[in-house]
Amino acid sequence: MNDSPWATEPVPAGPAYDALVGPHTRPMPIVPDAAGRDFDDREARDRGAAAEGGPPFRAETPPQEPMPSPPPPPSQAPQDPSPPPQKKRAGRDLRAAIGVGVGLGAVIFASLFIVKAVFVGVIVVAVVVGLWELTSRLQEKKGIKAPLVPLAVGGAAMVIAGYVRGAEGAWVAMALTALAVLVWRMTEPPEDYLKDVTAGVFAAFYVPFLATFVAMLLTADDGPERVVTFLLLTVVSDTGAYAVGWRFGKTKLAPRISPGKTREGLFGAVAFAMAAGALCMEFLIDGGVWWQGLLLGLAVAVSATLGDLGESMIKRDLGIKDMGTLLPGHGGIMDRLDSLLPTAPVVWLLLAAFVGTG
Repeated sequence: MNDSPWATEPVPAGPAYDALVGPHTRPMPIVPDAAGRDFDDREARDRGAAAEGGPPFRAETPPQEPMPSPPPPPSQAPQDPSPPPQKKRAGRDLRAAIGVGVGLGAVIFASLFIVKAVFVGVIVVAVVVGLWELTSRLQEKKGIKAPLVPLAVGGAAMVIAGYVRGAEGAWVAMALTALAVLVWRMTEPPEDYLKDVTAGVFAAFYVPFLATFVAMLLTADDGPERVVTFLLLTVVSDTGAYAVGWRFGKTKLAPRISPGKTREGLFGAVAFAMAAGALCMEFLIDGGVWWQGLLLGLAVAVSATLGDLGESMIKRDLGIKDMGTLLPGHGGIMDRLDSLLPTAPVVWLLLAAFVGTG
């Protein structure tokens, strides 16, 4: 029995069948191969159809080449995948930062040149708020409970003692504040006692004790001018570092601590601070000369940069960007005191060496 689909029934032959279906559609006979298997001899069938004048039963269609695709319209033309270079932008709200800075400057200058004691009060407020920010972040991020009450009271006492009694009074107040921290912490369970009191003594030294030197600058006859010199040189140093680093900065200064700072920015801070120092010593400080201002500006640029890096180190350890949110565009009080605090004793010491403390 033949399993080929072409031979399911007997095929009639004769003129009647040819007249019915046509001579070209008559099935071809099944031809056995050498092994005795039946197969459909399509080549024979095609040759027979061609011999009778008809077209082959299976015409081979020549392959056609694909039509070239039209070019995309201009609106769909391929674009460069690389994004256009973006301009550098500041990381903070500059309008808010400038507004807050101008407001703080007005308060400082008004208190400086009207009543000196009012400016001492401004220092005390800044110290207490800075201590609150620092101790709050330590407790939130590290679980360190540095006692705020003795720190705030002792910090205020340090600033006032430095203004009234000078360096000796500041050191005595610092020692008493450290003792108060040790005793105050004894009212709580002993777990983490050493960690908490260590953080408390560090906070007492870092914020109020260093700020005491600003009050000590104020005690001289030209005290307001000395404080203005201290503030102006620190601000100019920061501004020079930002401006030069933003425009020309390429080489990182301390990428693991503060990735935004560059060596070019440090050079800008030094240049700006030295120029401002020469002008301040020549025109603001009694008995000062310009070359002293160059040295003072150099020292301020270095101390301000180190203070900024130290604050950045603390914030990286705590895993935060800012110490607070009190000052829009600036962060917290501690984010503004970072370069001022370590610079205050440097300026006090150099001015004392150059022109005395009177």
